[in-house]
Amino acid sequence: MKTLVVYDSAYGNTEKIAQAIGSALGAPPDVEVRRVGDAQIGQLAGLRLLVVGSPTQKFTMLPAAADFLKRIPPNGLHGIRVAAFDTRIDVEKSGPAFLRLMVSWFGYAAEKIAARLRKKGGVEAGPPGTFFVKATTGPLAEGELERAAAWAGQIAAG
Repeated sequence: MKTLVVYDSAYGNTEKIAQAIGSALGAPPDVEVRRVGDAQIGQLAGLRLLVVGSPTQKFTMLPAAADFLKRIPPNGLHGIRVAAFDTRIDVEKSGPAFLRLMVSWFGYAAEKIAARLRKKGGVEAGPPGTFFVKATTGPLAEGELERAAAWAGQIAAG
């Protein structure tokens, strides 16, 4: 395996994005897509690319994704290209002013995932990916699976 896509998903939307990213990056055995609970730290050895994603809830990633990142040893991603993504509601388009203000203070999951990947020694393959859902439980906004595949192509070209 050369590429591992690790994700957590509350309502299935982030899983769909992760699958689209994985498909755009290649096929097994070179690319594996795993829910965070099924991913093992030992799988990181020999990777060329690690992609990690989570929905944004309460301005951050889900706890299982945070735990996975915490379990990576210091410098455990040295020399591995990394990328982060999240799914979220587009508060800039439809959110109330208070929520937009809160987001400006606390941010989103993708940026926090990317920072942790870099802190563990990863080399960022591209900017964090952001994919939108229409409401908290979904569905995905139109065209987001295609955008995810295009984003994966960009990070692959890195």
